[in-house]
Amino acid sequence: MKRIGIEINGVLRDTILKFTQLYEKYLIEKSDVVNRTFELSFSGESSNEVETTEEDDFVYEITSEVDSLELMSHFKFKNSEELFSFMYEEYTMELFGHAPSKEMNSFNLLNDFYYDNRDEFNILIVSNEIGKSKPASLFFLSKFGCLIEQVLFYSEVTKNAMWDSVDILLTADPYLLLNKPEDKLVIKYNTEYNKQISSEYEINSLSELNQILKNLKSYV
Repeated sequence: MKRIGIEINGVLRDTILKFTQLYEKYLIEKSDVVNRTFELSFSGESSNEVETTEEDDFVYEITSEVDSLELMSHFKFKNSEELFSFMYEEYTMELFGHAPSKEMNSFNLLNDFYYDNRDEFNILIVSNEIGKSKPASLFFLSKFGCLIEQVLFYSEVTKNAMWDSVDILLTADPYLLLNKPEDKLVIKYNTEYNKQISSEYEINSLSELNQILKNLKSYV
């Protein structure tokens, strides 16, 4: 029985959208407030506001459209350690647990796909996760009512070994699209950050996945 892996990030979960929202709320907007102090001096019934700026003039900002997963190229952080802390220590549940689904009906489509194909394929969820993002991602799957039994988490270290568990992978990850083993198949879920990568099989919606499998009938 062939094994189909379905990626969370970029396929089921709009992680980039949620990351952008959190960055704007907790770094851009918060730093705007922190970097302004007001000295109030009262003279009779009038008051004057004097705006002062902290010595630290680092400015958080979104520098470009997110057309890659190199987040430091699109969002300003003081260093890579701050980015890691933002994602995997400070706002992990908000980012990975409370992100929206990629499509309005992603999990209805996913569960329908599961019901239609579970007797013919071994279907599993796969996702690149670190530390506390694992329980946050399980919460995300539970919140949206995912019915697929198997969930496989991998990391940057075990990324290549993940292929041992799947024959066909539905992913939006540029690295996985470009570095698949020769005996595996990938289906690209189109996003802004992988549009420069060509793939023999690609979809814009989970609703197209069944048709892709029919086109792959000689392989499966």
